[in-house]
Amino acid sequence: MKKKLSLMLCLIIMALTMTACGTDPASVDYFGMGYEELKSGAEGDVAALVAMTDENRANINTYGTKPVINLLNTWDESVEGLGAYVGFGEFSVSKAQNTVTVEQTVNFEARQVIVTYVYTYDYETEQAELTDANVDLVYSLGEKMAKAGMNTLMGMGTVFCVLILISLIIYAFNLIPYIQKKFARRGESEAVENAVVTQIEQREEQQQLTDDLELVAVITAAIAAGTGASADSFVVRSIHRR
Repeated sequence: MKKKLSLMLCLIIMALTMTACGTDPASVDYFGMGYEELKSGAEGDVAALVAMTDENRANINTYGTKPVINLLNTWDESVEGLGAYVGFGEFSVSKAQNTVTVEQTVNFEARQVIVTYVYTYDYETEQAELTDANVDLVYSLGEKMAKAGMNTLMGMGTVFCVLILISLIIYAFNLIPYIQKKFARRGESEAVENAVVTQIEQREEQQQLTDDLELVAVITAAIAAGTGASADSFVVRSIHRR
């Protein structure tokens, strides 16, 4: 019994899916807007963009709504360098919950672009309002694969670079004790050198003092011999070197 119910449910779901797929988009109500109305509006906007003058651009940038200004800016950025305008391509409309998405393909000599409009239903005003509009380049499958591969390589390269950097940082922690020991040994050697220099200086001072005392004794003896006075009666006030 359970298997039969499951089979019946699957058949019902498949039937509903096939019914939804077979719905004619021209017969759908897009929140008060029709298929032909949306298509003619998109084609009219594209024709206006193709024939846009600098004066028209200035007026739109000054008085236009945010979606319209964004449409104009993305159009100028996308079609630059694509060559001459050729004509219209595919047109599609999709409805999901409270939004309607309109896509109009436009052909140029070098590439196609897609003009996209997003309408959102406002339950207060009970009308669909244009909330976003932009232009995107159409890339071939090969270009998409190449771009995806490049992004993958860049992502993997970034990951490997970060891993290598982390490995180097971890390895550097092992060198810290050796560096500390090296600086400690250098400090000890400097302390020993300073001590040796201090001892040498002290010895030189002692030697100089001894030489001065010997010089005083010789001078005293000479004066005593020349004057006949006793050496004990002499008093040395100071010695000046010249």
